[in-house]
Amino acid sequence: MGLEPVRNSPKKAGMTHPIPLDLPPVRGTLTPNRPLADLTWLRVGGPADWLFQPADEADLCDFLAALDPAVAVFPMGVGSNLIVRDGGLRAVVIRLGRGFNAISCDGGTVTAGAAALDAHVARRAAEAGLDLTFLRTIPGSIGGAVRMNAGCYGSYVADHLISVRCVTRTGEVVELPAVDLKLAYRQSQLPEGWVVVSATFRAQAADPAALEARMTDQIAKRDASQPTKDRSAGSTFRNPVGHSSTGRADDSHELKAWKVIDDAGMRGFTLGGAQMSPMHSNFLINIGGASAADLEDLGEEVRKRVFQQSGITLEWEIMRVGQRNA
Repeated sequence: MGLEPVRNSPKKAGMTHPIPLDLPPVRGTLTPNRPLADLTWLRVGGPADWLFQPADEADLCDFLAALDPAVAVFPMGVGSNLIVRDGGLRAVVIRLGRGFNAISCDGGTVTAGAAALDAHVARRAAEAGLDLTFLRTIPGSIGGAVRMNAGCYGSYVADHLISVRCVTRTGEVVELPAVDLKLAYRQSQLPEGWVVVSATFRAQAADPAALEARMTDQIAKRDASQPTKDRSAGSTFRNPVGHSSTGRADDSHELKAWKVIDDAGMRGFTLGGAQMSPMHSNFLINIGGASAADLEDLGEEVRKRVFQQSGITLEWEIMRVGQRNA
C-alpha cells in the first residue's frame, strides 16, 4: 500500500510510531512508515518510521534543532552500499535531494553537495580540467564517499578532501577540516547523527580530453570484471590487510577479499534469493526475491567459511542497519 508524503503536518490518523507523531514542522517532506527497499540498490528492507527530505540546509537545521534529542536519526545517501534489514528502522531517516547536489569548480578545488553522485562530480571536474577521476566508478553520492573514505585505482577521498560542511544533530552548521574526520581505510569518525551537506576537494589540473579517456577506460574495465548489471551494493567485504591508517593501500602486502572468498569455495554460492556473484566473488547480489535476511545470512556464511579455511576474519564493507524480523 502506498503512502502519501506529509507536508508540514506529520500527524497521520490510524498510525502508531515509536517516534512521537508531533515532529517539528518542515518545508520539505516528511513521510511516515516509508518503505526503504526501493531506495537501496539491493532492493530489500523494511520501512523507516519517518523519512525526511529537507527542502534546503536551513530546513534541515531547523528540523534537527527542534527534534527531541532522544529520537534517532540516520542520514542515508542513495543506498548503494547499504542493507536495510527487513524489520526496518526505528529512526528518522534523512535523505538529501536536489537542494544538496550542486557542483562547482574554482581554481584547483571542487565543491560538491552531499547528494551529488560521485560519477557526476568526476565528470564535472574533468570538464573543468581537474582530476577527480577516481570517483567515476565509485557507486553512490559524495556524502557516503566522505563517510567511508571511498577509493578506487589507488586514490582515496583522504588524498583529496580539504573540508566538509555538516549539520550537527542539534542543528548547527559546522565546517570541519579533513583531518578532523580521521579518515582511515573505508571509515571516518564523523559524530553520530551529523549530516554531511557538502565537501570540498583539491584536484590537480589536467587535460579534459585525457581525463575523459581515462574515465572511459575505467568504466570498460569495471564492466568487464564486476556485475554492474545485477542488483548489488558494491564490494561486500573490506580487503583484510595491507592498508595504512590514511586509507591508502599498500599493494605489496595487500590481500584481496575476493581471493580468500574464492579459496573458501564461496564464489557463486547461493542462499535464498542471494548469491555471491560468479563474476566477482566479493559482490553480494540479489538474484530475485531476496530478503535482507538472505543477503546478510549469506554474508555471514561467507565470513564463517573464510575463517574456517584461512583464519581470516572478513569485515563487512556494506553497512547493515535496522531490525531483523522476528
